[in-house]
Amino acid sequence: MQTYRLRKAGLYGWLVLCILCLYACKKNNEGAPAITRLRAISPAPNDSTLTVAGPGQTVVIQGSNLASAREVYFNGYPSPFNSALFSDASMVVTIPADMPFANLDQTKLNTVRVVTAHGEVTYSFPIVPPPPIITAMSHENAAGGATVIISGNNFFYIDKVTFPGNKTVTSGIVTNASGTTLQVTVPTGITNGGKISVSNRYGTGTSAFPFGDFTTGVLCNFDNVNTFSWGCSIESDATAFPGATGSYAHLRQSDVGANAWDWYNGKRGVITNHADWVPAANLNDPIAAYVMKFDVYVKQPLSTGCLYIGPMPDDNWQYMYRFEPWKQKANFTTSGWNTVTIPLSQFKAKDNNGTNGAGSSVASLNALLGNIDEVVKMMFVNDTGTPLAELDMAIDNIKVIKLQ
Repeated sequence: MQTYRLRKAGLYGWLVLCILCLYACKKNNEGAPAITRLRAISPAPNDSTLTVAGPGQTVVIQGSNLASAREVYFNGYPSPFNSALFSDASMVVTIPADMPFANLDQTKLNTVRVVTAHGEVTYSFPIVPPPPIITAMSHENAAGGATVIISGNNFFYIDKVTFPGNKTVTSGIVTNASGTTLQVTVPTGITNGGKISVSNRYGTGTSAFPFGDFTTGVLCNFDNVNTFSWGCSIESDATAFPGATGSYAHLRQSDVGANAWDWYNGKRGVITNHADWVPAANLNDPIAAYVMKFDVYVKQPLSTGCLYIGPMPDDNWQYMYRFEPWKQKANFTTSGWNTVTIPLSQFKAKDNNGTNGAGSSVASLNALLGNIDEVVKMMFVNDTGTPLAELDMAIDNIKVIKLQ
């Protein structure tokens, strides 16, 4: 009996050894990787061969001998991956959204490279970003010769920036590595406002906002559309605030104390005459379609305090916006004029503690305005326990526009 058991155990051992050898032979015989196509990750009808892909897109790389992949590159840029999503015939990978196109090796563009334990393969495939996207501009009313920053995405391999009147800039354009900002000098000779566009090898993006438009939606520019009523001083000294477009409101006061609500005593406010924020026919439009814009130049650091902004019908202070840029950037100043954009949907009620403009957002244009004929109120108050040594800022070109 013992001899039988030993023979049986020996047989089992031999079988296990054979299986291990077969497995090892299979692994050792795995060939170099191959790629046959890239397809979309989505189910049918989109589950088909791709002809192009872009940053942030999840794709399926199909081929053979892919299970042991150690590295994946798109345009020569390494991609993170989850090997649990790999099989011999496919790999699920997301193309890096932060791909720095401006710094990529030009010889590796439009390639997919996979490195496995048994070799590597490079597959020709277009990996390109979408056309440029424009979201904002540092100063939307800048004069010719001024330098502005355009914010957005996909600012790679820029060919030109086009301003109203087909004024085109093709040189001196500086972008950051991530393609989210673009610096350009405004050309001279722009006579009418309009959209701006940015073009690169992948297409053209156009702004939703107008540049140099001193007419549309203007409530107060302290010049020829001057609905100013009362508050701070109105000045036009271009040496004090270089780049000013005519007259502007100057809010200035030293030693703004803690819990200083008396904006009316210190030349710290702007109150316009009545003006239509939106046409009467548009009062039922979605409030999310409208924004307030104004230009601001902050000379002395803002470290506390708040500029209350709103229509505040009948002085009820029901809805307002709190302009507190120092909360995002300590000791806030601007290097010249900046355009501030405020969605009207961000005008808010008091919160449960009674703090103005810190509660729930207004739901409609009707609720915000009361009626279309309202004033614009901008009042700098210090509703904190920290004093401000010096307030010195200018405001110009107040408008409400509908984004399209």
